[in-house]
Amino acid sequence: MDASKVDRYVAGKWDDDIVPQLVEYIRIPNKSPMFDADWARNGYMADAVKLMETWARAQPVPGMSVEVVQLEGRTPLLYLEVPAAHGGSDDDCVLLYGHLDKQPEMTGWDDDLGPWKPVLRDDRLYGRGGADDGYAIFGSLAALMALHEQQVPHARCVVLIEACEESGSYDLPAYVDHLADRIGKPSLVVCLDSGCGNYDQLWCTTSLRGLAGGNLGVQVLEEGVHSGDASGVVPSSFRLLRQLLSRIEDESTGRILVDGLHADVPAERLQQARRAAEVLGTAIYDKFPLVAGLQPMHDDLAELVLNRTWRPALSVTGVDGVPSLDSAGNVLRPHTAVKLSLRLSPTVDGRRAGELLQEALLRDPPNGAKVTLALEKAATGWNAPAMSPWLERAIDAASREFYGQPAMYMGEGGSIPFMGMLGEKFPGAQFMITGVLGPHSNAHGPNEFLHIPMGKKVTASVARVIAEHHLASQRGETTGAAVAPDSGARRGDHGCC
Repeated sequence: MDASKVDRYVAGKWDDDIVPQLVEYIRIPNKSPMFDADWARNGYMADAVKLMETWARAQPVPGMSVEVVQLEGRTPLLYLEVPAAHGGSDDDCVLLYGHLDKQPEMTGWDDDLGPWKPVLRDDRLYGRGGADDGYAIFGSLAALMALHEQQVPHARCVVLIEACEESGSYDLPAYVDHLADRIGKPSLVVCLDSGCGNYDQLWCTTSLRGLAGGNLGVQVLEEGVHSGDASGVVPSSFRLLRQLLSRIEDESTGRILVDGLHADVPAERLQQARRAAEVLGTAIYDKFPLVAGLQPMHDDLAELVLNRTWRPALSVTGVDGVPSLDSAGNVLRPHTAVKLSLRLSPTVDGRRAGELLQEALLRDPPNGAKVTLALEKAATGWNAPAMSPWLERAIDAASREFYGQPAMYMGEGGSIPFMGMLGEKFPGAQFMITGVLGPHSNAHGPNEFLHIPMGKKVTASVARVIAEHHLASQRGETTGAAVAPDSGARRGDHGCC
């Protein structure tokens, strides 16, 4: 494979074809089902699927089949299959994954930007979903087309683009089971839905945190009463909620207090965290829009990397029962409720974490208040299997060819439910988990953008790895993965990135 030719082909494909498609994709408000209960009737998801399907069918990939699969009552899935080419093997399989559903709008966008308003500015394409994860289908096929241009051999490839990832991928297990015979036994899984520490080298994700949480409520009254009359007699629901949260989190340090929510960090992951800290420096926290004077949670940069990737952490992402400041009267409110988002260590079981939350928060309600916890999320994280030497060499070669820098490895703080499921279904598969979500790209938040040069380089890197996969297969260094007997074990797990 001639890396310079791949580089030129991919850059041209992005500039002339992919970026214009992503501009149109960003205009579509196809929010994930968790954020749009009427997604089917609204038709935005169908619009996004149609855009990608139409583009894929127009691409000159010999023998490719493109299909929209939709099981009853479920979100649609795009299934693409590309036969082996130029001497590659149809008995082996590379599975490439992405998603097309989006997070909701979120407030705080700059005046000239917006979630459904694509804006090209320098090397950035602003708008919701371009980087998370609309580019995946375009990047996957562009990588294969770059190989076809040079007649480089590759194995049979399957591309799965789901429409439920931001809601926890709860539909995906049914599709993987439904398509199991057609997918086969992939020996390499490529996921383009992750992040990068910088835009200067190829980053591969070695672990993902799990997620547990839901709505915690404390009720003390049937209706609000005069605070001058009741305060000092009726306990504040807010104060009681603070007591409950202190059962699971040290309010001084943020450390999670429930032992079962922690896990030991493997030695290799400790080394990777230290190396990432050396490379990134203060960019570990500088990338966030911190208010002036705010100090990060630890002075040791490696500890910050580990806090973000291997340690549990609690966020309160929503509040109910609290009026806005301009409408708050002198009333002792009847209830306070918060939405808890608890990131879990990669190897902690998500369902057990939910049980531990219930045990900690529902026992012995303070002052006999009515305490409720409605669990919404329970997703186990993922820790990558040991990387085969061929894949490590291929990833590093790709980074040096297209970035001029060695590859880097680091865990991510978010969740990709598909990875844990795939790890169970195909225990022999190797994983290349990468992406374009780097500093300031702000996935899920305001002013989200896709860094276009990073998209091009990730695409070219995927082409290199797929080409090396064929050579490794010829040398007998890859093995197909068998379907695990408990392949449906994650069906009840819910949790989004």
